[in-house]
Amino acid sequence: MKTTIEVQDDLLERAKRVARREGTTLRVLIEEGIRLALKTRQRRTAAAPFRMRTFEGEGLTPEFSGAGWESIRDEIYRDRR
Repeated sequence: MKTTIEVQDDLLERAKRVARREGTTLRVLIEEGIRLALKTRQRRTAAAPFRMRTFEGEGLTPEFSGAGWESIRDEIYRDRR
C-alpha cells in the first residue's frame, strides 16, 4: 500500500544514511521501525495489571500498638546504624 507521511528532515536523512550503510532500502528500514514500535506497544498492553496484595494478620505486635512511625522505623533500622 502506498501512503504519504511527513518526516523531519534530519530524521529522514539519518534513516537514508543507515539504509545505504546497511545495503537496504528506506522502505525496509521504515517497515522494520513500525514493526518494532508495534511490538513494543503490544508488550506493554499485554503485561498483567498491578494488583495490590493484602494479607490477614493481627496487626502490630503489642510493643508497637501505640507507637508512631518514627519508633517503628527506628526499630527496623536499629541494627543497621
